[in-house]
Amino acid sequence: MTTNAPAKAHTLEANASHGHGDHGGAAHGSLQSYLIGFGLSVVLTAVPFWLVMTGAIADKQVTALIVLVLAAVQIVVHMVYFLHMNTRSENGWTMMAMIFTVVMVVIALTGSLWVMHHLNVNMMPLHDMSQMP
Repeated sequence: MTTNAPAKAHTLEANASHGHGDHGGAAHGSLQSYLIGFGLSVVLTAVPFWLVMTGAIADKQVTALIVLVLAAVQIVVHMVYFLHMNTRSENGWTMMAMIFTVVMVVIALTGSLWVMHHLNVNMMPLHDMSQMP
């Protein structure tokens, strides 16, 4: 019976020298990427907070839309810089799982909001309830 110990040791050394550890090809984060992610997260948190607390934009709907867009951007920043999600790690399966999850959440939220809106429109009484005895 022959053993492959020298070949396996050479492969592990080659992987370690190319930055591939024994982690299945998952991405690594460097100090610089963590600092960039942290800085972006702070800015993407501080700007909406400032917009809401100061009332810098008079139209509340525009403010809410900006806060929602910045929240979506912050989710992407967290996934890229802290969770290291990309199309290369695990042959793209983590990205496919994330896309599937996002699609399912959007379908569930959209359907729920649609049902609640139609229940509100079609089932509310037409008369004023304050006049009831």
